[in-house]
Amino acid sequence: MSRTPNPCDNQTAGPERPFAVTQDELERALRETFARRVAAPAPLAADPAALAIRRANRAVRRRALTGLALAGAATVLVTTGMAQLGDRPGHQGSPTVVLGDPRNPPASPLPTSSPPTPPMKGPVRAELDLVVGSWIEGSGGVRRELTGVGPVDRAQRVADYGGWLVTSVASAAGRTLWWVPPNGSAPQVLLAGADAIALAPDGRQVAWRDGRDVLAAGLVGGQLLATIRTPAPDGAVPVGFAGDTVLVRQPGQGGFAVWPRMAGAVPSTPARSVLNVYGVLPDGRVVGQVSAGTPRRPCLALLDPARGLTPVRTGCGPELGTDGRGGVSTDGRWLLVNGAAKDALLVDLNTLGSTVSARPAGPALTGVVAWTPTGTALHVDGDGELVRVRVERVLAGERPEAAPVGGVAPGDRPVLVSDTVS
Repeated sequence: MSRTPNPCDNQTAGPERPFAVTQDELERALRETFARRVAAPAPLAADPAALAIRRANRAVRRRALTGLALAGAATVLVTTGMAQLGDRPGHQGSPTVVLGDPRNPPASPLPTSSPPTPPMKGPVRAELDLVVGSWIEGSGGVRRELTGVGPVDRAQRVADYGGWLVTSVASAAGRTLWWVPPNGSAPQVLLAGADAIALAPDGRQVAWRDGRDVLAAGLVGGQLLATIRTPAPDGAVPVGFAGDTVLVRQPGQGGFAVWPRMAGAVPSTPARSVLNVYGVLPDGRVVGQVSAGTPRRPCLALLDPARGLTPVRTGCGPELGTDGRGGVSTDGRWLLVNGAAKDALLVDLNTLGSTVSARPAGPALTGVVAWTPTGTALHVDGDGELVRVRVERVLAGERPEAAPVGGVAPGDRPVLVSDTVS
């Protein structure tokens, strides 16, 4: 219910007529008013109008000074209160004092004058993907959780559809092969309970031992296609591919055999002089270790898979280990392999057939060797640290050293993910 406003109420509406009068006009009107009220015609000793004007000016100046003092006191109180609010337990550094509206902070912090922190020596990142615990740590910084995937023995990228192929460590239940899709979907089981699993360098083929048979199949989009099986001797296991041919290690010191997956069974007469295989050259020849020379000793050789791994070039000289650990560079020029003295050797494969050139290349290999497209070999040493072997530096006499991998917890051992080889 509304009421009639009282004349004594605070006036909220504007004046009925404007009072836009200048100071000169006010002074003139005041002088005229005092002049009319003076009855005696004689001039006054003091001008009442001037005296009133001076008193009014002094009153205005006093009010202005008082207002400035009050404003300064209020600013000090507000500043002190904000500083005390900033000085709370657990707060590090000097309190920030903000003048103005604290609801509108600056868009970005003010730059500091402290010098930048210099880079420190410490954990490194690999040029290739790594499996660390239950995660794939991408070389580009992307992380993928391997949900439901057990301890990993090997992993590699897939050429066509992308993603990763991950092989478990051996257990009482055998080995498992997963395909990890690139779109973030959960890993899919491709094989389970296999005695051994071997993958082609491009990820398009897989071979495995199941019971008394060796099997092989194509891999397309996480599906096994055109599976073929053949009986194999007890203990014979697939270890790799040379084109469409499966390389099969015979039990004991029985050597190696080749199985063309599209025709026939595993040959009954293997190449017994072949001790180990390390990889395949771009032209399809296999880099391996054979027993040769007089007296017989481990030497390197290029083997022809089309002729049952017959050596076509052999080179002796470096004292080689016989554990079979090693890897061939993508361009087929270099081999990183263990020597007899439990250290790694970098071998120039172009020197096979003459005096083989081999140089010391740092700590011994304890697992997979993965080569980058730029010609750097990576492997993990016995302490779980990353060893980076750069060819040009080894040739210049530098000995590679191991370094801890960033993000790896103490006691964990990272697994290098082999890059796609087309």
